[in-house]
Amino acid sequence: MQNSNLKPIIDIAGNLGIPPKYLSQYGNHASKISLDALSLQDGRNGKVILVSAMTPTPQGEGKTVTAIALSMALNKLGHKSAVLLRQPSLGPIFGIKGGATGGGHSTVEPSIDINMRFTGDIDAVSASHNLLSAMIDNHIFHGNELEIDRSTITWRRAMDMNDRALRRIRVGLSGTTKADSASRDDGFLITAASEVMTTLCLSRSYSDLRERLGNILIGYNTLGTPITAKSLKASGAMAALLNHALEPNLVQTCEGTPALIHGGPFGNLATGTCSLVSIDLGRLLFEYCVVEAGFGSDLGAEKFVDIVSRLGEFNVDVAVIVVSIRALKYHSGAQSDSIVQSVHSISSRQILSTEESVVLTGGIQNLMKHIENVRSLGIEPVIAINKFQDDSPRDIQSIIEFCQSVKVSCSISEGFEKGSQGAIELAQLVMETAARGKRNTPIYSLSDSTESKLDKIVTTIYGGDGVNYDERGFEDLKIVSKFGFDELPVCIAKTSASLSDDPTKLGRPRGFEVHVNEIRIAAGAGLNVVYMGNVMAMPGLPKHPAAEKISLTDGGIVIGLE
Repeated sequence: MQNSNLKPIIDIAGNLGIPPKYLSQYGNHASKISLDALSLQDGRNGKVILVSAMTPTPQGEGKTVTAIALSMALNKLGHKSAVLLRQPSLGPIFGIKGGATGGGHSTVEPSIDINMRFTGDIDAVSASHNLLSAMIDNHIFHGNELEIDRSTITWRRAMDMNDRALRRIRVGLSGTTKADSASRDDGFLITAASEVMTTLCLSRSYSDLRERLGNILIGYNTLGTPITAKSLKASGAMAALLNHALEPNLVQTCEGTPALIHGGPFGNLATGTCSLVSIDLGRLLFEYCVVEAGFGSDLGAEKFVDIVSRLGEFNVDVAVIVVSIRALKYHSGAQSDSIVQSVHSISSRQILSTEESVVLTGGIQNLMKHIENVRSLGIEPVIAINKFQDDSPRDIQSIIEFCQSVKVSCSISEGFEKGSQGAIELAQLVMETAARGKRNTPIYSLSDSTESKLDKIVTTIYGGDGVNYDERGFEDLKIVSKFGFDELPVCIAKTSASLSDDPTKLGRPRGFEVHVNEIRIAAGAGLNVVYMGNVMAMPGLPKHPAAEKISLTDGGIVIGLE
């Protein structure tokens, strides 16, 4: 239920030294912060705490709850801290996961508003993305002056909802001969996977945003020359639609700790973390910025160091790896088909009774790989055991003993049940580790070829043997090199369910190669997005989506959003 004991957002901002002139309030409990606030100077250069995880189950292992509880615990210990999160996408909210604002006694508020469209940033991204789509087809309809080769158009439509029926569509069928002659194959992707979303999150000023949007590559002309949003004269209007969306959103946790929630790129398809401007602002205002990155270290942490912090020119001081007994058992093979299908609604005891002879070997090996990954990025990890109510003391003790054996700090986190009090020990370990923070070491150099970048990620982070390219992937690789995009960082789109590109390979798989299906040049975001395995840019809803349980009371209260 939404917290009704919230402080006015104007008071939260005032305590941070942000004058009212920098605020645009959305009701009493949320506000946008003007980019002009980045000119505030108080000498602070806050530490960045990255919250990652072991390879999760389909439900996720509690990164958001842990990140929120940790930020509140740091605050409770007398330090100025904030949690920095992505804005939830409506697709997962109405699909499998439900709400994405934490849970129990560790939430960001107003939770229902944040989950249900918030300040409209994702809507603005959808509008900006689809404006470009409309201008592409409009240009073709009116004579195609740029001689766009319709068969090369890579820019699809976007919407913030899971709808598998829209993955492949045909546009331009209006019933007139002239219009139908301009029809073509198209499709939708979810807004969280849009290049406009990633571009927004990696832009640090209005001029930067406008330039990046202009660089978006939509296809090629009949001579094979790239066509961009700037070529279509679309980037200015696209930027105008994102005017307020570039401003970070200020809210609070259930205990009144500040929270910056901004941007919403998917973790398995895009950068999977909050915006650079929110991190810039957070480092200016706080001693500690607790930043969540999507899924396990193979996705969130790798992209954060190789893309986000490299572009932002800041260091990650410590990484928290969230672990659950449920995930350890899941990656030890302790599941049946029925459990896999319903894991989003079951507890760790149902996966494997703690009264049985519990074998955590596969899960422990998976955890060890994530520890190695974080260390390979030049970051010292701290393990947070996200405790569920029915976890057995024996299983928890086995993780503690393992962490001791590999010399990694470890703490039980009970943020869900106890709020900040449940993460005090974790906060102390994090501060101690952050004080010894080392310089981060990206996995690859930007001067490496795209092939070399991918090989280094696969062999170092995934633990694989190498990379195979499908015919299209190989052709895309040549195009990347031909047009001078080889020095861009790579953003890998793959399953979050495995360290490999095969979701059935649990634990710590070995002796595998990954398969590159496609490489999309995201010149606006400044990335090459590499698709591995069977990953969908437009997810579908499950047989019984979370939407079935969500409703509105006669009094205008949203219910059923978990």
